[in-house]
Amino acid sequence: MTRPSTPPILSELRSPTSPATQVAALRALKNELVGHEQKKEMWVSLGVVAPLTRILNTHKGGGKRRHREANGALDRVGRAPTRTDEEEARMQAIIIVGSLASGGPPYIPPLSAGPVLPPLLSALCPTESSPQLVLAALRSLNTVADSVCLSCSEADTSEGSLLKELYTDHHLTSLSRILEQSSVALITQQQICLAAALINKTCKEESQRKLLAFSGVLDALATRLASFIVATRGPPSTLDAQDDMGITDISIATTRSRLSSILQAIATIISNSKLRTTRFACASAFASVFPQTEADPYSWRAPYSRLSKRYPSNNSLDSLLPTLSSSQFRDGLSQTSNFPPLGAHGGWGTKQRSSRGFSSALEITPTEVFSGSEEDETPLITWLIHVIRAESDVTRLMASWVLTLLYRAGLANRRREAGLAMLLVPLLVRMLASDYRLPLNNPPSYDNSALHRPEWLIMEHAPTVLAMLVVDSIDLQRAAVDAGAIKRLSQLLKQSYDPLPSASASSMWRPTPHVPNAVDSTDSSSFSRLGVTGFSPEAYHVLQMRESVLSALASMATFKDEYRKAIIDNGVVPFVIHSLKPQTKDLTNVFCDTSATSEKTSSMGNPTSVLLAACGTARALSRSVSTLRTSLVDAGLAVPLYTLLKNGDIEVQVAATAVVCNLVLEFSPMREAIIEAGILEVLCEHAHSLNAKLRLNSVWALKHLVHSASNSLKMKCLEELGPGWLKQIICSDAEDLGFSLGHRSGERESSGGTPIAMGTPNAAGEQVDLLNAVEEEYTGSSEAADEEENEEVHMVDSIGALSKIDNIHKKRVFSANSKNATHNNATGPESDFEAAAQAKMDDILVQEQGLNFIRNLICGQDATEMIDYIFRELGQDKLFEILASKLRPKVVDAFSRDRRSTGNAVKYIPPQQEILTSVCYILVHLAAGSPRHRQLLISQVELLKLVVPLFGHHSAEVRTCCAWIVINLTYTDDQSDKVHCKTRAYELRKLGVYEKLEELESDPELDVRERTQTAIHQMKELLR
Repeated sequence: MTRPSTPPILSELRSPTSPATQVAALRALKNELVGHEQKKEMWVSLGVVAPLTRILNTHKGGGKRRHREANGALDRVGRAPTRTDEEEARMQAIIIVGSLASGGPPYIPPLSAGPVLPPLLSALCPTESSPQLVLAALRSLNTVADSVCLSCSEADTSEGSLLKELYTDHHLTSLSRILEQSSVALITQQQICLAAALINKTCKEESQRKLLAFSGVLDALATRLASFIVATRGPPSTLDAQDDMGITDISIATTRSRLSSILQAIATIISNSKLRTTRFACASAFASVFPQTEADPYSWRAPYSRLSKRYPSNNSLDSLLPTLSSSQFRDGLSQTSNFPPLGAHGGWGTKQRSSRGFSSALEITPTEVFSGSEEDETPLITWLIHVIRAESDVTRLMASWVLTLLYRAGLANRRREAGLAMLLVPLLVRMLASDYRLPLNNPPSYDNSALHRPEWLIMEHAPTVLAMLVVDSIDLQRAAVDAGAIKRLSQLLKQSYDPLPSASASSMWRPTPHVPNAVDSTDSSSFSRLGVTGFSPEAYHVLQMRESVLSALASMATFKDEYRKAIIDNGVVPFVIHSLKPQTKDLTNVFCDTSATSEKTSSMGNPTSVLLAACGTARALSRSVSTLRTSLVDAGLAVPLYTLLKNGDIEVQVAATAVVCNLVLEFSPMREAIIEAGILEVLCEHAHSLNAKLRLNSVWALKHLVHSASNSLKMKCLEELGPGWLKQIICSDAEDLGFSLGHRSGERESSGGTPIAMGTPNAAGEQVDLLNAVEEEYTGSSEAADEEENEEVHMVDSIGALSKIDNIHKKRVFSANSKNATHNNATGPESDFEAAAQAKMDDILVQEQGLNFIRNLICGQDATEMIDYIFRELGQDKLFEILASKLRPKVVDAFSRDRRSTGNAVKYIPPQQEILTSVCYILVHLAAGSPRHRQLLISQVELLKLVVPLFGHHSAEVRTCCAWIVINLTYTDDQSDKVHCKTRAYELRKLGVYEKLEELESDPELDVRERTQTAIHQMKELLR
């Protein structure tokens, strides 16, 4: 059998006889490939990628001539400028690459090995390439991005990093120039829409969002959004105000413009960052389209010096919205739960906040804290609500997304919550209905991707937006439940496990089985071999929808047991458990089998994103005592969760450990089973992790595990952790680390033997200095700038708030850079401060839980034995020194720049309230030990001197703990202890404790007054 000869087309491409014949060959190849999957595979196997790459790399740049043709310029007779043969060849090659990429993930490895992506990205510059070439390059890049999304292997870094080449100075500048074009020509509007779509598909990491925000792309998108605001115009009053301000600098959007893609790109970039969200809201484009008043230095816009005006609280755009009565909506907050609310710190009637204590899918925006103003807000809020009411389908959804991000960043008026509950939440829930139909008269999208069908986008994003909106608000949750959100979300979760059409799950028939091999980019023949088939668009959509729905269900279950019960009654627990099944590592056989069905597709498990969302839902549902004892036990939650604890992905381990915190509680029926399965060893291993959140969640779970446990289990836990390691985590402050040195022989060290300290690398691997993050004058107590939290006081932390945030507030504000700032700002002072603040917060939370772990070790029955054990293992004197260091204010470095700039005044960092509370509870339990332990505690004069000022602390819980310390120290076990008890009472009076107690007799908190009365009574009896 003779070897087939090389096709003439391929010969011409490899060795063109002339530019014209090369163009003809490319056109013939394009006509063969479009819509023909088998011929695509054949041509790739013949090596067509290499000559295509050579043709794409022939670009020489056009300079000023190209600049004149930019923005859709036409020649004198109204026709587009003609292209040379070289340009036409590049155009045809770009189209062919897009056609090959439309074949799906198998074609990404050979295209990447070409490599065809660098010349494609080079064609994006509108000043160097013709408008038609830029448009073709954008279409092909969007097709490549779609195929990368369908890749089934999460570990395939070569494909996952393919489009990361886009995020460089040169290519981001090209994107900015595309978005900044002001022409109303159709080809220009198509470029803008596809450029925004490319951002939506490729921006997946935080570093990429920062680059887009500080390279001018976000400002260009804000300008594009301003063009739609100008087009809205509004009522006559708004029109006149805008005309007076000269908005002619902003082009007006036309019917050819597409708002949805711009909004989605903006939401993608500003997600998970209050800094980026505020930067976007303060864009100069908005300053020219909204009416303003005089500057207010205390407004949230003050850091942005380029704005010298502020917006009025009641702007004229409010006339576009209906009048709502908040009294009809807000009828009080009645909350009953077995747990404190997720994402909240303090009383349930106070302002709810995003969680920082745990990392899970439930925490939609872990870097943001809502702090809405009562008067001031950006007029964007009003305009977006108007768009949501006026538009439909995807535009309405993306406007809701941006509005939600602005609301969560604190840029909305607090009074808007009632309006959001009545206007926005019902619309989002309505989008989830199975009978929801898109309007037929919507303008077509310029992005014809199969992955971005309007109905698919709505099902994938509407639950996520709803989750972000309601997760921290009991009122918005009630509005969503009243609108039927739980029922519809439950239906969608079940629907995600319905069989897919067999045609979408099966691959093309082949005469012989096709088993793709891993592509080695260094192999010269790698550009002629296909990769793994990957997901079908339908399967990918189902997984995206599943993740989104699970996050929404978790957000509904953060506060009320009745909502958790409603979720369970809808029969979703088995599907949540099934969503905890990880993705099969080797998917080659699944996709290569031509008889693959939907059952096979579902049996391969779930990607990491779905696992994280499922862990968030399981964690929220397990907060109910009744649910934990019935439905979750019957569904078998413990088995898949234990598997996830050993998953290779660190984020999955973090989320799974957060769920375990609820399963090891005293009343959990799964507690004994998972202890026998070896959960103690796994948690202790995770507690030594270098990942801050995994370390935090593991110590948190261990704290719950040792509560009410036998002394043997407590001792085993401390032995497994290592006393030296425990001293290190509770001495994270650099100046306290000296107390944890000199480990006993045989003690277990931390991972790598490196102390876990504030000055060591954070979770991101960055070296940060945290000692000078916050500076305050020390006044003897920790006075927080935030409102006082009202928490119920528990003498024993058997349950604990499973989700707390730190009370550290950023006292320094950095100025935003100008519109032309480079991406280097993404790693400038703002990012350094954010990283330092996050690392400090993680350290404080770990310290708090480490101290609470000691607290639970020494409480309960036979506590005396455990107190002696703790003194032996940690060292009696060292333990008291550590506790004293936690109560002592930290002196700011005398040689710091801030210290030198503010004179010679000594600056202090007061102790954090959470640390104070944990230390006080340890002292309470030590005082509740044997008389010998009380005598030992009363002898620690320096430690008790640090406790005395805490009787006037702003936290009621801290004041209550101080009263309990006195009660326990003055308690008489028997007559033999009465003499020592009187001695302790006299020592307390010498320290000034009695006077402090007298001041607390009129305390506004009932619990504090009652504990104070008991302490005073006991001291009076002893001091007679």
